[in-house]
Amino acid sequence: MVSVAAARRIALACPEAVEGAHMGHPDFRVGGKIFMTLWPAERRAVVKLPIADQQALVQMDPEAFSLGGWSHQGWTGVQLARVNAGQLRLLASAAWRNVAPRRLLDLHKLVE
Repeated sequence: MVSVAAARRIALACPEAVEGAHMGHPDFRVGGKIFMTLWPAERRAVVKLPIADQQALVQMDPEAFSLGGWSHQGWTGVQLARVNAGQLRLLASAAWRNVAPRRLLDLHKLVE
């Protein structure tokens, strides 16, 4: 289980991540692009993943991961009560890599 505060710390630990707000919810951006949002009242995060990763997660654990209206763009719901901090760190990092500018990927040697 990951608290909302821990989820915020995990997102902000990504290189050059900044917190903003989107539709009344905290969001986390890199290079002006959102990679993760938090829905504190629902104890849920939403991360922007490659579609193949998204589909695998939902199939693996539909209680922890879900699809919504923006899932066709990779947005994947994460129930914070169903994941641990290590899992959320991996998801936040993958979402960060999915939207980060190339210069940051190169700088942080995160190009796959």
